[in-house]
Amino acid sequence: MSEAGGGRGCGSPVPQRAPWSLVATTAALCLVTATSMWTAGAAPMSREEKQKLGNQVLEMFDHAYGNYMEHAYPADELMPLTCRGRVRGQEPSRGDVDDALGKFSLTLIDSLDTLVVLNKTKEFEDAVRKVLRDVNLDNDVVVSVFETNIRVLGGLLGGHSLAIMLKEKGEYMQWYNDELLQMAKQLGYKLLPAFNTTSGLPYPRINLKFGIRKPEARTGTETDTCTACAGTLILEFAALSRFTGATIFEEYARKALDFLWEKRQRSSNLVGVTINIHTGDWVRKDSGVGAGIDSYYEYLLKAYVLLGDDSFLERFNTHYDAIMRYISQPPLLLDVHIHKPMLNARTWMDALLAFFPGLQVLKGDIRPAIETHEMLYQVIKKHNFLPEAFTTDFRVHWAQHPLRPEFAESTYFLYKATGDPYYLEVGKTLIENLNKYARVPCGFAAMKDVRTGSHEDRMDSFFLAEMFKYLYLLFADKEDIIFDIEDYIFTTEAHLLPLWLSTTNQSISKKNTTSEYIELDDSNFDWTCPNTQILFPNDPLYAQSIREPLKNVVDKSCPRGIIRVREESFRSGAKPPLRARDFMATNPEHLEILKKMGAASSIDAEDGLRFMQEMIELSSQQQKEQQLPPRAVQIVSHPFFGRVVLTAGPAQFGLDLSKHKETRGFVASSKPYNGCSELTNPEAVMGKIALIQRGQCMFAEKARNIQNAGAIGGIVIDDNEGSSSDTAPLFQMAGDGKDTDDITIPMLFLFSKEGSILLDAIREYEEVEVLLSDKARDRDAETENEEQPFSENDSQNQSAEQMAGSQEADLVDQESPGESALNSHPESSSPAATDNAASAPPPDPSSAPAGNHAPSSLDGECTDLDNQLQEQSETEEDSSPNVSWGKKVQPIDFILADWNEDIEAFDMMEKGEL
Repeated sequence: MSEAGGGRGCGSPVPQRAPWSLVATTAALCLVTATSMWTAGAAPMSREEKQKLGNQVLEMFDHAYGNYMEHAYPADELMPLTCRGRVRGQEPSRGDVDDALGKFSLTLIDSLDTLVVLNKTKEFEDAVRKVLRDVNLDNDVVVSVFETNIRVLGGLLGGHSLAIMLKEKGEYMQWYNDELLQMAKQLGYKLLPAFNTTSGLPYPRINLKFGIRKPEARTGTETDTCTACAGTLILEFAALSRFTGATIFEEYARKALDFLWEKRQRSSNLVGVTINIHTGDWVRKDSGVGAGIDSYYEYLLKAYVLLGDDSFLERFNTHYDAIMRYISQPPLLLDVHIHKPMLNARTWMDALLAFFPGLQVLKGDIRPAIETHEMLYQVIKKHNFLPEAFTTDFRVHWAQHPLRPEFAESTYFLYKATGDPYYLEVGKTLIENLNKYARVPCGFAAMKDVRTGSHEDRMDSFFLAEMFKYLYLLFADKEDIIFDIEDYIFTTEAHLLPLWLSTTNQSISKKNTTSEYIELDDSNFDWTCPNTQILFPNDPLYAQSIREPLKNVVDKSCPRGIIRVREESFRSGAKPPLRARDFMATNPEHLEILKKMGAASSIDAEDGLRFMQEMIELSSQQQKEQQLPPRAVQIVSHPFFGRVVLTAGPAQFGLDLSKHKETRGFVASSKPYNGCSELTNPEAVMGKIALIQRGQCMFAEKARNIQNAGAIGGIVIDDNEGSSSDTAPLFQMAGDGKDTDDITIPMLFLFSKEGSILLDAIREYEEVEVLLSDKARDRDAETENEEQPFSENDSQNQSAEQMAGSQEADLVDQESPGESALNSHPESSSPAATDNAASAPPPDPSSAPAGNHAPSSLDGECTDLDNQLQEQSETEEDSSPNVSWGKKVQPIDFILADWNEDIEAFDMMEKGEL
């Protein structure tokens, strides 16, 4: 985002074709006015500490970028656990995630302008030469139009913008002659065939060499695209047109935006998640500010800032009014149905919505930005990172975290808008968590599961393009940056485009088609920077007063945002609608309410629809909770020191690591390696953790053989070459159909890829010590400092010392341990299945791990109106702790027999098929 706060002027509107210098100046004045009110009332972080943190960010970037260049370049991305490059087609497919890879050195291009922001001008000049020399854009690869636009086209344009700036300064890039711009233009023309649709919406994918719909292209048959995919093109395409004078790019991007605007749901002014690119029909009719829609809203507002077209601001304000009316349930942002916006579409939020507080800063709506940001920060403090999705009662829904930068982005803009040093402390926490939990010898690894701390062999290009840029700017003073950042706007990938483009090659006609049928509160059409006397009342602790009620929202309070309760119903004395989590089949009143749903009125019909949706999601959750959660194998010996954490599958026998202390020991291979007979090397595994290969006998038999040899634990490594936790569902080891109480050691399962990392470590270092646990533990900071083998500077060592003394965060969400399968379920087998098949979840609730049936915060702690009205039901639940959720709702199939068709429809919606 641009630092230009909230609008284009401070006190008076900026003319539509105002010089870029005026835009930048007025934006800076807005910022200074807002900031000055804070510095007077809050103790600022010292200049020395800010410099220290800034230097730490520089060192972290060097660690990530240097390892990419050493181990991965010219591949698109670095695989930090195996220290090699990720090349499309040479690694197991990850589905749509791989569509960002086009064999065009993605990470290098995405990092170009980051190098300049971080004052690495010499490295930038070298990187530009490498791009011009090595990168080929004519590859026979099918790529995402959206990802290629924001990462590659945006990266080339951002690099060009700063290359010409450096050239003008006279020291660097004197040889540069718009070569990056010519590459960007070449890429732009390669993307244009994607727009060959009747609607003007682009196909979601294109072949860089063959385009669309040719037999060789292997694409062009898709019918749907996401709203963000079609609506996040205008900045890059318009900049390309303004830089080159070729208007076709801006014209195509504008046409796509115009079509999306025309197809919005007129009564709610919301847009859906996915749309048919040929007919314009909404395919997924849920609407939010997260995945699938996010940057569409962002680009409407930023297109106004960059291009000076009032219609973009009017459209944004129209949507923003709808967002705040329906989706915003402070501090939550919950998806709704576009045709029934009072009906929530889901009970969880995804991590991508973390950008929204930053966008609200640009809009000038600070209070809800502070509220949502604080809620997200509380989730991060609980899990160390923001899970890919989490429920409205802040349990983990999807456990991955691919090192997304959106929260850091919003933190930066909130600090710029308020000057509150609280946000510097937030940034410091982000730095510490990245170094403590994500840093590995060859870079930074994405989190496979934030609850266990296990890693994924993945370091996306956006991590270098955005995360380090925002963190460095957070702690940098104006004199720390070699150019004026206020002269640029950030794209959604944090690439920098100069504001002077607003008056360059401006030949696109702008017909105002917005206001003729829009009736909104005039307050949503402020075209000036917000009056800071209104934004920040004469109270220097304004932001703190907003945050204070939310500081314990995750751990102690009970948000009522799972399903919106109609306030007017409460005012009229009506009871709140029946919730699926409260339903009791033995409660006559509940049965009576169930019969009336859909029969009496539109409100009853809405309640019935919501109840079915909740029941489906609740049933899905129960299926997940029947599975054991993942475990962690953490390499703690030199030179790893706990940096590498491998995702491990649990066993349904042996020591339960969730109930007992972790097991730590050196590893040794068993002989025979399959562990299917008495070991011939008991002296080698005595007191150690034995490595065994999968196959040829039962898991339990392997465990007994190594236990009899004196092993303190066992790790079974998959014999299926190439298998990986990245692409396969969580694997659970079953017993042998007999009593396994005699097995007392912990047993974990590693897929082939994770097992190879461990075996490679043994081959290189011989003595390898690991920790078997339910979650990763804090690394041994003292040992790491004594034997630090890496070329890390003093700031990193000092950070490690500080982290050693910090209290360990709760990585495991005890209320949802089964969610680690991420909607994937292992194949079922009989209890006596061999180790070549995953086991079925145990049918007996008592065999599930502790915490599976613990009441959630909503069930056990809330005292809100819903729970008061359901006191009797809760008392019955508490008096029967052994009754599982599954048993509680078992009769629902019979009760809802007449609703099967509707339930199937909701199930399709949940899977994205409706």
